[in-house]
Amino acid sequence: MNTPHELTSIPDLRRQAREHIEQGAVTAGYDADRPKVLQLLNEALATEIVCVLRYRRHHFMASGIHGQSVGAEFLVHSNEEQAHADLLAARIVQLGGEPDFSPETLSARSHAEYVPAETLPDMIRENLVAERIAIDSYRDMVRYLGDQDPTTSVLLKQILAVEEEHADELADLLEGMPAGEH
Repeated sequence: MNTPHELTSIPDLRRQAREHIEQGAVTAGYDADRPKVLQLLNEALATEIVCVLRYRRHHFMASGIHGQSVGAEFLVHSNEEQAHADLLAARIVQLGGEPDFSPETLSARSHAEYVPAETLPDMIRENLVAERIAIDSYRDMVRYLGDQDPTTSVLLKQILAVEEEHADELADLLEGMPAGEH
């Protein structure tokens, strides 16, 4: 049986808040391995940026009878991935880290790959593969954090939910492609 966590007294909360004030949101109660969390968040940031770039390329390169509608969906996904990148960068800063936007190491840090793809079905497939990678990556990160960093965990779960929607939409698009376009 789990024993309830003992609450910190008000005088102790006040005292602790004044200690190490320069650490901002990172208080004495932060239990996670901050350097590891920052590394994971920067990897997630790189993944989101690579996905933004791949979706943008696919948006502009989509052609054929379904090109306009699928390309429009790629643009929506690209914008949502950019929003994820912004949220991750903000959380990195909140934890006292620096978001790594370096183009030199972006691909190496990203969990997903940048695959240009030539045909519309291949574009959909590559984006679906990337979404599936992101889904498993975010699930792993949430499991790793456990209850040590609830704020980051909630953020990752929110992003995960959108990535699952993207994967579902892409799977539907791929299924809707005529046989000759697969």
